[in-house]
Amino acid sequence: MKEPCMPNRREFVQGGLATAASMLAPIGAKAADAAAPAKKPNLVFFLGEGQRADALSIAGHPILKTPHHDRIGKEGVRFQNAFCTNALCAPARATALTGLYSRSTGALSNQHGDVPLPADVPLFTDLLREAGYEIAIVGKVHIRNGVEERNWDYYFGHNDPGNDYANPYFKEGRKGQVGPVQRFSNVYPDDLATDRALAWLDEDRGDKPFCLLVWFVAPHEPFFRPRRHLDLYNGIPIPKPATFDDDLKGYPGKPKSFGEGHNKIGTTNSHVACGSLEGMTKDYYAGLVAVDENIGRIFNYLEKKKILDDTAIVHSSDHGYFLGEWRLFDKRLMHEPSIRVPLQIRYPKRIPAGTLRDEMVLDLDLAPTFLDLAGVTPPANLQGKSLLPLAKQADPHFRDEWLYEYFEFPNPENVAVHRGIRTKRHKLIHYYKDQPEAFELYDLEKDPGETQNLYGRAEHAGIQQELINRLSALQKRIPVREGVLQG
Repeated sequence: MKEPCMPNRREFVQGGLATAASMLAPIGAKAADAAAPAKKPNLVFFLGEGQRADALSIAGHPILKTPHHDRIGKEGVRFQNAFCTNALCAPARATALTGLYSRSTGALSNQHGDVPLPADVPLFTDLLREAGYEIAIVGKVHIRNGVEERNWDYYFGHNDPGNDYANPYFKEGRKGQVGPVQRFSNVYPDDLATDRALAWLDEDRGDKPFCLLVWFVAPHEPFFRPRRHLDLYNGIPIPKPATFDDDLKGYPGKPKSFGEGHNKIGTTNSHVACGSLEGMTKDYYAGLVAVDENIGRIFNYLEKKKILDDTAIVHSSDHGYFLGEWRLFDKRLMHEPSIRVPLQIRYPKRIPAGTLRDEMVLDLDLAPTFLDLAGVTPPANLQGKSLLPLAKQADPHFRDEWLYEYFEFPNPENVAVHRGIRTKRHKLIHYYKDQPEAFELYDLEKDPGETQNLYGRAEHAGIQQELINRLSALQKRIPVREGVLQG
């Protein structure tokens, strides 16, 4: 049976695209205030690059110190079970901007980078601009041609996965017109992007609220450090993950294609920065320290201008990253280090400080959350939902299950395509193009390290079949853009 296709632009509009008339009074506002709604909050969106959920000192990291990241969670809400739905740069970033699964936008992978997102799929920033916001994006964009054709008030971005850390290049533009590539000498790319973000923030926009996206390139491979951190972590030991030597045992319980991936530390010609666990890990951490410093610069500006508490600050990452688990680097796979991401929001007018939540939340939820913060009615077809209600009250039934899909093959790491379902307790991974088809099944409550593959064991046949059925049902419920998936 053919799966449903994405609605066209007209259907988007009929489904409730935002206009000036669609703006809502803030949650909790009294009816008497409707005639004179409160000023809309400014919005800042920090998006990390491959930042693991545990790569924060607020999350208990024993080595990495991230005080400015931590401030967002300490003074707002932090979600301890946040995930991406396709652990790869371009598709994850597209999902963050659209609130839609990869299969619904067509942004399946990093391939075909010169093809833009479909014009009939609005970004949440498009809707904010229609609602009176000025919008800007700086840093690593990397979404199917960088969404350069959208009408950004300010654009300072690049589409390369890692850029050139020593002499980076960017495109710059205003009011929807983006200029040619420019090279910049002897400047760290995230420092430069933050410089431009601060300059844009300082422009006079009257009473208009702003939405600023600051998307970092560090710590993407090759993990180059800024000069100020070249000696950071010297002499600090890096512990070896418990599964680092599983390759020497033949990867027990893992499918054949898992072992055939090229994403292994120390044995890849195309990823020389991943030559050793210690070197890669320390460089990764140092990049995040630089990111933390730049987040602090934005905080300092907002405080200086006395608009910090009028600004909602959201921090997350496009995907996680393997740091030696099963001797892996990179992401792509549906295992926890790859799919778990940080997610935290600071906005004291609607979010109590120090809030911690355990619900499963997704990158799909970012777009509707930004629209909710701005009081803009989301399109009816968004596949995520606002996280703001969780800031006030826990909801054990917020999300019981979700779909993961990875599509890019062949690719530099030779990681097989797969899909899967994750519930609060279990995970089923299906390598559907392997010959023969292969599966992994884990009880995450008993085995959070995903070391005991339960698939095919008679005592787990019931939950195995239940998850297979639920995975199939999930796929059928999520619309596929026409012509996107072949087979």
